[in-house]
Amino acid sequence: MRRSTVFSAALAALFIAGAAVAATGLLDHSFRPLAGKQTVNLRQSYGGDVLLVVNTASKCGFTPQFEALEGLHAKYKPKGFAVLGFPSGDFREQEFTDEKEIAEFCTLTYGVKFPMFQKVHVIGEQATPLYKQLAAASGQAPKWNFHKYLIGRDGKLVATWGSRTKPDDAEIVAAIEKALKAPRPARR
Repeated sequence: MRRSTVFSAALAALFIAGAAVAATGLLDHSFRPLAGKQTVNLRQSYGGDVLLVVNTASKCGFTPQFEALEGLHAKYKPKGFAVLGFPSGDFREQEFTDEKEIAEFCTLTYGVKFPMFQKVHVIGEQATPLYKQLAAASGQAPKWNFHKYLIGRDGKLVATWGSRTKPDDAEIVAAIEKALKAPRPARR
């Protein structure tokens, strides 16, 4: 009898630990805006929106995708959509070191107005918890700059695309439009 009580207690502890992990959603993270000081909580700022999360780099062959990303952001923002950019130098150091330089480059060269956040790691042990969760949810960590993750209004991963898939690809646009049709969850 004592053995089953210990087993039941261990099982209950595992269940509670699993529930705690499940309760931590993809948006339960805070980041500084690029070259900013105050952190932004993703759930508070973007909860209920459809999000395209992209790891960016200023000195990459895919950098011209900034233009299409900005186009998507501008077109669908009124419907509750946002592109969230996360600069990273994880792939051959193709990102500037200084965040002000990154912000200036993105704004002046590509007219980026979508939210850009602090420079982060997106792969390996140093990856931010957000990117670790995105990789776990999709089974796919970024293999290069401009990897795209689509998050639905419910805060769950909808789809992911590699760097070679352009932001305005018909498949991405269709997935965004479908995700935007979902009702916004009730605010807590």
